[in-house]
Amino acid sequence: MTTRRNFLKTSALVTAGSLITPASIFSQSNKSSRLGGSKTMQLTFKPYEAKLVHPFTVSGYTRTTTPIVLTEITYDGVTGYGEAAMPPYLGETIASVTAFLEKVNLKQFSNPFELDDILAYVDAIAINNTAAKASIDIALHDLVGKLIGRPWHQIWGYTASKAPVTTFTIGIDTEEMVKQKTRETEQFKVIKVKLGVDEVSDKMIINAVRSVTDKPLRVDANQGWKDKHYALKMIEWLAAKNVEFVEQPLPKHNLDDMAWLTEHSPLPTIADESCQRLEDIPRLKGVFDGINIKLMKCTGMREANKMISMAESFGMKLMIGCMTETSCAISAAAQLAPKMNFADLDGNILIANDCFSGMKLVDGKITLNNEPGIGVKKI
Repeated sequence: MTTRRNFLKTSALVTAGSLITPASIFSQSNKSSRLGGSKTMQLTFKPYEAKLVHPFTVSGYTRTTTPIVLTEITYDGVTGYGEAAMPPYLGETIASVTAFLEKVNLKQFSNPFELDDILAYVDAIAINNTAAKASIDIALHDLVGKLIGRPWHQIWGYTASKAPVTTFTIGIDTEEMVKQKTRETEQFKVIKVKLGVDEVSDKMIINAVRSVTDKPLRVDANQGWKDKHYALKMIEWLAAKNVEFVEQPLPKHNLDDMAWLTEHSPLPTIADESCQRLEDIPRLKGVFDGINIKLMKCTGMREANKMISMAESFGMKLMIGCMTETSCAISAAAQLAPKMNFADLDGNILIANDCFSGMKLVDGKITLNNEPGIGVKKI
């Protein structure tokens, strides 16, 4: 009977993550008033500083920490966890995220299953603020998954075993430090390398990695190459170095040159900074071969899942990426991993003070657990 009851709960979900919660199912999932909890959603949040294992350098800046705001949404004694991670290029800060979250009034909604209405309201509070919005989205998904008693990859109907391996990212650094970081990638089958400085530095980094390992590489130039002809020259050189694809080689708004580069490139191209949200995807068809979806850019899991459907309809490759994040946001993104061609979910490994446990890597492969929601626990 228990198995059948759980099946009926899960069957109340419509494809693509839209939830329909009949009164009988919603009542059944809450029939014992868990721990006497409130039947209104309570949002709380606090700042957190993620400390990086190594200084992290990409084209444009270096940092040793990442500011984070941790969120919790509690309903009927059940708590969902979320996170806003803010690398410099997002333009968000502890202060801006806190100011945004102070405007959020979830108590006006009586049913946490009304994800469309709740998240549309959150999105309309202010423009941008995508990481702040993602922190609400992730916590809400975690809460709803816990109320249902299922992880989100099961709710969406995704097969956990199809999750790909993830890369481990090596930032821009000195030759010796690049070699040291490469030696630390033993459990990973593919390495992601940050480039975009100049020809001498970029080739030094690749040659330093290649002096240590012959594993496949994926390159992210972070908009560092400004000229399409120079970018093509670099990509042709990289193609002989067992590189699988190049991410965001040109500035994000330079789409005409990017389309030319993709047409002539011997390697696939993946949009990162050029692809923030769902509305960006149509204009990227034919400009890039694929897109990199990040929860902090697109406002969270719900929009990310919609981006998957649209990109698939255009025949584009899919990649799931991350910032330097705790296992909270990484585990949320991992729920989408079974739909991905590529993954770069190493953000929790890059920090020294993770305050959650969740998705695990086994020989570099994303391995999802069956815990409800996003599958995390506080440490």
